Amino acid sequence: MTYPPRAPFPATRLRRVRSHDWSRRLVRENSLSVDDLIWPLFVFNGSGSQEIPSLPGVLRWGTDEIVDVAKRAVDLGIPAIALFPATEPGLKNEEATEAFNENNLVCRVTREIKKAVGDQLGVILDVALDPYSSHGQDGLVENGVVMNDETNAVLRQQALVQARAGCDVIAPSDMMDGRIGEIRSALDDHGFANVQVMSYAAKFASAFYGPFRDAVGSAASLGAADKKTYQQSPSQSDEAIHEVALDLAEGADSVMVKPGMPYLDIVARVKQTFGVPTFAYQVSGEYAMLRGAADAGWLDGQAVMLESLLAFKRAGADGILTYFAADAAEALA
Repeated sequence: MTYPPRAPFPATRLRRVRSHDWSRRLVRENSLSVDDLIWPLFVFNGSGSQEIPSLPGVLRWGTDEIVDVAKRAVDLGIPAIALFPATEPGLKNEEATEAFNENNLVCRVTREIKKAVGDQLGVILDVALDPYSSHGQDGLVENGVVMNDETNAVLRQQALVQARAGCDVIAPSDMMDGRIGEIRSALDDHGFANVQVMSYAAKFASAFYGPFRDAVGSAASLGAADKKTYQQSPSQSDEAIHEVALDLAEGADSVMVKPGMPYLDIVARVKQTFGVPTFAYQVSGEYAMLRGAADAGWLDGQAVMLESLLAFKRAGADGILTYFAADAAEALA
């Protein structure tokens, strides 16, 4: 958009409106509230909580505590949580069969959370095989190749067991071609027309995911392998728009860009191009950098947390998945 010129200095002094807090608030172009936050939570099959060394301040929650954490999210006014399982190694195999076990960890936990808080809190569950596969890939692997269509058939099953468990939003994060249409049709055909699909539509093969893989236990499984044959190259921008367009055409209700801050240009392009609900994931590496610098005393932790989240809103994001969600909610209260 092009704006007409303003009068030159000294008739125009842009500092006038910055002179007082009340004035700055009156002309604020973008704002951040608790309504913009989604809280990613890690859960394990056990009691208590576990620290994650590469994610300072973030815990894996045992099945005896996760419901209380969900209740805390409700109390803080956070609209939704995203659950990620730390699957026991003995339950992982080449076919990732635990992904479509109706009594797997996230399904059991989702039922308990929805029983406790109902519709006061949205529950988002990822659809991908990496937490359940012994090879750490998001899809089925044959002769070293991640198979697309064969994976989609399994993702359909995974989405259905999650919907039956009561989750509100299915979030396919696998980046297989055509999986949104497969999942949407499976949900509709089995009576889950009201379950939303939030597509990880523009997910990049990023180096910022390391702490997350530590948290869910997929780093050791993946080893030296990578996900570059299905996640997008960081060099691509136009391709991200095509990915989003395809997912919307297949029935996605909302789309996500991941990672977040290194890809704010993608967030802005997606929102400007499609005008649909657009989310961004402030991923584990982003969080760890900011939190680590704050813990070392190099940055003002609360200030950079809120500034970084506001940057997503300025770029056009409707909401942000962030490990800062609880801290941000308290700061914004």
